[in-house]
Amino acid sequence: MSDAALDVVEFLLTTSVYSDDRTLDENDLPPSVRRVYWTGGADDDGDGGDGRKHAGISRPLSATNSTAREATGVTQPWEAISDLMFTDRDEFSGTITLVEDRLAEQWFVERVDDDRLRENPTLAKHFTTHEEFGDKFDVTHEEAREQNRPIQADRVWIDGLLEEYFDEEEDEEMLDLVEVRAPEEVDMSLEDLVLTDDQENELDKISKAIEHRDYLANIGLREIGKLLFVGPPGTGKTSTAQALAQNMDLPFVEVKLSMITSQYLGETAKNVDKTFEVAKRLSPCILFIDEFDFVAKTRRSDEHAALKRAVNTLLKSIDNISLIEDDVLLIGATNHPDQLDDAAWRRFDEIINFPKPDHNMRADILGVITRTMDIEEFDPQLIADVTQGLTGSDLRMVLREAVLEALTEDRTTLTQQDLLDAVEEFEERDTLKNMDMMGGDHDALVAGGDLGGDGGHSHDHGHDHDHNH
Repeated sequence: MSDAALDVVEFLLTTSVYSDDRTLDENDLPPSVRRVYWTGGADDDGDGGDGRKHAGISRPLSATNSTAREATGVTQPWEAISDLMFTDRDEFSGTITLVEDRLAEQWFVERVDDDRLRENPTLAKHFTTHEEFGDKFDVTHEEAREQNRPIQADRVWIDGLLEEYFDEEEDEEMLDLVEVRAPEEVDMSLEDLVLTDDQENELDKISKAIEHRDYLANIGLREIGKLLFVGPPGTGKTSTAQALAQNMDLPFVEVKLSMITSQYLGETAKNVDKTFEVAKRLSPCILFIDEFDFVAKTRRSDEHAALKRAVNTLLKSIDNISLIEDDVLLIGATNHPDQLDDAAWRRFDEIINFPKPDHNMRADILGVITRTMDIEEFDPQLIADVTQGLTGSDLRMVLREAVLEALTEDRTTLTQQDLLDAVEEFEERDTLKNMDMMGGDHDALVAGGDLGGDGGHSHDHGHDHDHNH
């Protein structure tokens, strides 16, 4: 029997059990099933006093060919199970049903293991308490539920909340200030990053703090959970914040400070307040504020008074948000720590440094980037030798150049020389980026110009940071 049949039968059992067992809630359904049945929002007609339908999942769950396809990814769900004696389909409505529950359960139990059952809290509870199959699995409902991504991390839940909260037309511009990502939309995990020992230790501490929030509140330790990531561009500040959200199944709310200056945004201070309200309503979540040096620059400048009020509101909002009380982890990031004033620094209880990677980290980063690539005689140590001063982002650009250059020769297998050539290409590109056009470097842009000659702009990848990994 195919995997498609197993997927569809699991879906049918899940919808049937969930419909009958009223002790189960949305967090007992796998995210793929929740996505199909989640309803409600500001635009729905429904049973609420204000004309809205309460967001959620209503019982019973109707299993049809289309819902099964959406939840399982099986193109033809009915065809996958039509020859099973315990299934039936209503041709008119497209509803698929289990006509012999016991046969379906026995068929399913014979084909799944603990790991698969652990991914479905609904069926984990059903089968581990089943009088006939209860001894077959070494799984508990509690551990399956704990492993399951919470509903608050689902895109459908996030969208429903935003639609309900920002239902007035004048509030819609507020969403231009923030970008909200569900954990499932972040394609970077902490395992995909190469971090320093200090970075790993600080992230481990904050993970423990999130896990033990109630304990910290009980002992009165509330000044925790506001991090500042400091380092040059391309060193992984944003990627690390996003990866933390993905690993911890937390919504990722990014504030676009530069949007505060947009002319079409009305009351900027009010919008800043709304931004933090979004984070509190989406909690637990990560609130990420990039380019935090914008705050200090604005406070020192002669900018418009309304803009300064917005920045002051931002600082006050930071003071009034808490990991312990609001379930919001605040992460600020800056490429220019020298531009931060005392008022900005004191808002954060932890500072995490993101320096340019040293030799060993560059070799490790290259290993991570190339793990799905086919490279002949690949020596990451050698490439690390010739990429001093490059960031993780730079190294990804080098590999991208090598891959694209190989594709022009119809090759999907790279060589060590491809990587060395790509490093040289990156150096030339970086030289162009740093040219002083007012100082005469524009002559090098003439066809035949020598980027490496005496008249060219000198390029030196300094490496002032050192750390152990």
